[in-house]
Amino acid sequence: MNSILNFNVGLLGHVDSGKTSLVVDELDVDVFVADNYLLVCVDSQSKTRALSTTASTASFDKNPQSQERGITLDLGFSSFAVPIPKHLEGKGYQTLQFTLVDCPGHASLIKTVIGGAQIIDLMILVIDVTKGIQTQTAECLIIGEITCDKMLIVLNKIDLLKPETKLQQIEKMTKRLRKTLQNTKFANAAMVSIAAMPGGTEDTRQQCEGIQTLIDFLTNTAYIPTRTDDGDFVFAVDHCFSIRGQGTVMTGTVLSGRVEINDTVEIPELKIQKKVKSMQIFKKSVSKARQGDRVGICVTQFDPKQLERGLLCTPKSIAALNVTAGHHTVLGRATFFSKTKPTDTEATSDTAFNFDREYLYENGLPNIDSDSSASKDYFALIEFEKPVSCPMQMRKLADWHFMAFPFMGLLKRLNLFHITDYHETLLPRLKIYKNKSKEGVVERVLDEYNVIAKSIFKKETNIQLFSNLKVTLSTGEIGLIEGSFGQSGKVKLRFPGGLTQEVLDTIELKKSKNKAKDTTADTKIKPITVKLKFKRYIYDTKKKMIQN
Repeated sequence: MNSILNFNVGLLGHVDSGKTSLVVDELDVDVFVADNYLLVCVDSQSKTRALSTTASTASFDKNPQSQERGITLDLGFSSFAVPIPKHLEGKGYQTLQFTLVDCPGHASLIKTVIGGAQIIDLMILVIDVTKGIQTQTAECLIIGEITCDKMLIVLNKIDLLKPETKLQQIEKMTKRLRKTLQNTKFANAAMVSIAAMPGGTEDTRQQCEGIQTLIDFLTNTAYIPTRTDDGDFVFAVDHCFSIRGQGTVMTGTVLSGRVEINDTVEIPELKIQKKVKSMQIFKKSVSKARQGDRVGICVTQFDPKQLERGLLCTPKSIAALNVTAGHHTVLGRATFFSKTKPTDTEATSDTAFNFDREYLYENGLPNIDSDSSASKDYFALIEFEKPVSCPMQMRKLADWHFMAFPFMGLLKRLNLFHITDYHETLLPRLKIYKNKSKEGVVERVLDEYNVIAKSIFKKETNIQLFSNLKVTLSTGEIGLIEGSFGQSGKVKLRFPGGLTQEVLDTIELKKSKNKAKDTTADTKIKPITVKLKFKRYIYDTKKKMIQN
């Protein structure tokens, strides 16, 4: 198998855009057992043949719910092979094998789509030419921007266009898509027009249109992905099933390292170790598999009900960390914050996180193209609801290619923690603060050093907590909160430097006008406002208020 170059192609798009029809013709699929593994084989001579010639156990909507609802509910895998193209000759390969990952398009299954996007080398975005960009089309485009650098757009269902205006309609849709993609990394993505299943499932006489053009384009576009045998073996399991008399087969994709027959592997979630009995790559028995290969691994004495999806790895190479990895998707809460202005002793280019410095809480991330995005570094604390098995080498940024986050940007640095009591030990150390402010008005003067203010606090506020905090008048004077005044939320403010006679006269004049209810324009006096500004660390259990 070393002479075969495996290239993973993901098919994404809106529900019912024809992704599965593109991968395989439903009318020519046979299920049988070969070499003790359950396989699905497609008649490669069929007149309505789509892309695939060989399918894995996990493919083509075999789930009863998929067949009942007529949509893809899980990842499907299949493949086809061509002779190695000229631009890849001399690299030690004789055959180019395309592994096709058919992703569901329904909105509620977007997590499954993310799982598929994490293991592809090239993305095919399938678009219904009669409808254009739809909701999940846009979502898949965002996923592609995060996880993949190369994309091909397939305009499907061109058989539904009127023959006399077909070319014009395709050209019109192409222009619309170019405009949509102009601000993405896929602005120059190639487009191929096809009819994967002309006439639908009821019409077996019409031939597929554009499939050979698509195959030729994929062949000429394929490149040698970065693959290495280095590092620990990590395998993303997407399906698990048993074969009577043989054992349990786990199908998936090798994310890193390599595995050979008789190697001992571990299921870290269950802390179970098993020996590899046999392996197959799309119907062919192999003795080893490496990074990027789609493979079925057979082990013995393991109940497949214990594992639907997860990781298989070199023993003791995986640690439980609160992250999202492989096909796992775990809900998490993200807290965003940014670095404040550097002090005299800090380097402006230092992007490392430091527990000893302060950070400003952010409500969210700005648009990646905005000026504020480029002017400062942003950080995110992500708290996951439960631990997920994760390769230890993923501590290095370069190995985070199969992680998915619901926001975009250049990830510069990553810190991972697995602390069960992090709420008590880790979070209080984070100096992430929110800027707070309250505003009221000066109601009356007690003397040249003291005034009464209202509307800063509510009646039920414990004003004692704000004692000795600084306030600023709209006229510029700085004073201190001495305490409450009465029971209605009013406060007494003290100004150590005293107030000018002009300020005192303004307050008294405003008070007298209010009593007289004089609201005429020529006698209206603006009130003197009071501002209280402070900051509070969001993880401070004592909720202390801090002023510079």
